Amino acid sequence: MYKETNKRSIVKGISWRVLATSTTIIIVYIFFDRLDLAIAAGMMETALKVGLYWAHERAWFKITWGRKKIEPFNLWFTGLPLSGKTTIADKVYKELEKLHIPLERIDSKDIRDLIPDIGYSREDRNRHMHRIGNLICTLQKNSISTVASFVSPYKESRKAIREMVINNIVVYVKADIQTCKLRDYKGVYAKALSGEFQNFSGINDVYEEPQRAEITIDTDVMSADEATQMIVKYIKKNYVK
Repeated sequence: MYKETNKRSIVKGISWRVLATSTTIIIVYIFFDRLDLAIAAGMMETALKVGLYWAHERAWFKITWGRKKIEPFNLWFTGLPLSGKTTIADKVYKELEKLHIPLERIDSKDIRDLIPDIGYSREDRNRHMHRIGNLICTLQKNSISTVASFVSPYKESRKAIREMVINNIVVYVKADIQTCKLRDYKGVYAKALSGEFQNFSGINDVYEEPQRAEITIDTDVMSADEATQMIVKYIKKNYVK
């Protein structure tokens, strides 16, 4: 969020008065044909109206009437590994940035790079989701919205996020597991199938589908760009009017 500073208001006042004073001087000179009178009138007007402009700006800054606060929201992207969560979330984030609202992007890979010792058991993942929820809460207290993408395979952790943060919007990025395997450019599904990776959602661990997602994106039938347009439209309609 940006705040209008006193210095900015003063500079705006001066720049406007330079233009306005020049106009006043020209008008007085045309009517009275006296340059000294025209300059004196212009200077007097400038001194008075710069102060009045500053006071007027400060007064309106304190008046809340006619201003609408944008409540922070959290877009929570969930789905199987390689379902398309990160790709769509990145696109949505870039589009929402154009609205000039305070916004942060949070992705599971970035967080795990910062905290590399996070486990993959159900208990570890649920504990990790609480950490993320606390992070989002902190950002929301500063009026910052978030675009977060996590597999978040368990219903209890998604419920915890919903209860912790305000304006939580679950985006279920749905994809058939065979489709996810075809997108497996990292080879993670192959490693999970071979037993190298344990607690891998959809292979040797469960993924519990959201039952009350605000938005469901089926990436088998919808492109990333189409999904982005759908989600951004939802945000504009409900949160950024």
